[in-house]
Amino acid sequence: MRPKIILDCDPGHDDAIALLLAHGNPGVDLVAVTTVVGNSSLPNVTRNALAIATVAGITGVPFAAGCDRPLLGHGETAPGIHGESGLDGPALPPASFDLDGRHAVDLIIDTVLAADPGTVTLVPVGGLTNIALAARKEPRIVERVREVVLMGGAYGPGNLTPTAEFNIAIDPEAAQIVFAQDWPVTMVGLDVTHRALADRAVQERIAALGTAPARFVLDMLEFYGGAYRDTQDFPSPPVHDACAVAYVIDRAVLQVQRAPIDVELTGTLTRGMTVVDLRPFVLADEEALTSCTTSVATGIDAPRLWDLLVDALERIGDSRP
Repeated sequence: MRPKIILDCDPGHDDAIALLLAHGNPGVDLVAVTTVVGNSSLPNVTRNALAIATVAGITGVPFAAGCDRPLLGHGETAPGIHGESGLDGPALPPASFDLDGRHAVDLIIDTVLAADPGTVTLVPVGGLTNIALAARKEPRIVERVREVVLMGGAYGPGNLTPTAEFNIAIDPEAAQIVFAQDWPVTMVGLDVTHRALADRAVQERIAALGTAPARFVLDMLEFYGGAYRDTQDFPSPPVHDACAVAYVIDRAVLQVQRAPIDVELTGTLTRGMTVVDLRPFVLADEEALTSCTTSVATGIDAPRLWDLLVDALERIGDSRP
């Protein structure tokens, strides 16, 4: 049975590519898309999600807006990477359909409870506010979710701060709630996503498709790549969020290690840090790891990722609603 995916996102250029991959790959069933504040404001990222759906001809999938702020504080956005709109670069078409009337948290809960146990995978690729609140509002979903595969965190350096990655740092309390639940969680962090670079060869493969969605992706990568060159000196843009979706599609895309993971909530210099216990004697304790519900991605087969993405874009073609 194809895994059913709920993509919780904050588009965002890499979120957009993750959404296109989830829609275009026949190995997964995209059953809902929810939005959360992060790369830009909630109205912006929600508009962006609907625009991407219009470009790709996504129909029959409910889209719902979620939380417009973290559990505590006011949050932070990323205009330096994604622009003021959250998706600067391409021309965004008007949405071809309306949002679902439910709050994203309720759509997540309803979708999980309506599906057979163990069939829905949560793929959050933004802050974890919606997922944490869903687990707290309706704890029954925890035992019914197949797994959580999230893009966020790092066991090496962060990007928002020296120790914290953006998606975790903007709502660390929510992240800790998600990591602490009794469901399988795989953290796909900067340690691997910074190796998923959409370089010239990748962009040439996308350009060769000649479709409107492919051109949309190239327009995104032009702006996004420039932002990464200017702000973080990357030669090509890392496509973070697509890595999480790709792992649900094909386990061979990532190398994954089961390990304890916690989120630092009180450190003056380390708030939002994902503390991954990779000490050799911990990883050698097979009995202890048997009860560990968290895993971390440690390696990536980037060519395999790009094959999946190009294939998904080719399958989408020039479809419209």
